Amino acid sequence: MSIGEFARRSQLSAKALRLYDELGLLPPARVDEDSGYRFYEAGQLERARLIAALRQLCLSLAEINELLDLAPAAAAARLRALWATADAEHASRRALAGSLIDRLNGRRSSMYEVATRDLPDRSLLCLKRTVDGEPGAWALGKEFIALLRGYDLPQPVGRAGATFCIYWGEVSEDSDGPLEWCRPVPPNEADALAARCPELSLRTEPAHREAFVHLGPGGQIGPSQWQLVSEALRGWADAHRVGPSALGARITYLASTPVTERSAPDCDFAVPIGEPSP
Repeated sequence: MSIGEFARRSQLSAKALRLYDELGLLPPARVDEDSGYRFYEAGQLERARLIAALRQLCLSLAEINELLDLAPAAAAARLRALWATADAEHASRRALAGSLIDRLNGRRSSMYEVATRDLPDRSLLCLKRTVDGEPGAWALGKEFIALLRGYDLPQPVGRAGATFCIYWGEVSEDSDGPLEWCRPVPPNEADALAARCPELSLRTEPAHREAFVHLGPGGQIGPSQWQLVSEALRGWADAHRVGPSALGARITYLASTPVTERSAPDCDFAVPIGEPSP
């Protein structure tokens, strides 16, 4: 059938069908060599309608393309995971809206318990870069973890030795960070380890106090939850008359033992703080 007839039966516009063809999502069954007209088969209607339904779930075309390449059972599992993530983010947005409503009404509310801890001077091997939104942030994290696995670096014990990622600026469609991934290493071995790892830079972070919110295993945090946690830390800082230091907000990833392919690190969101104001 012609692209016009297929568009009518699938409820997709000809413009959308041309885009899906270019992206490899829904190529036509045949393209006329002389006219360039696209022709489709009735058997393609199910795929077209599935794409349209997935778009109604606000999935990106890249996510749909990935999903459609999977076997049906794997595609169903992938869709379930994507929807669980979207559902969690929606719940975070609802909570953020409630927090903002309270603030506009002159009330302070917090979903999170804030604690503090002291960290010593640390030698850090770091990878710092501006990133292109969340995809760029994920790519940088994967690159850093791959480097750590390749070099098999020694690590101080406890939370002070945990890998962490510093957000020197917001990461979104409008802002590119930068992000800095950091791995504490034993100070007496730092110079030798830096020489072994040319992709990473060595620096020292001074001793400081942090206010933090425990996130639990995994540390998956969407933009709305990030804002909620930031509001909780900001409210705590105002109540205790302390301001943030210049060291940058960070998420800390402490590996749980024993480490397996399925284990998830224990995570928290922390902000280094200064001395209380008088």
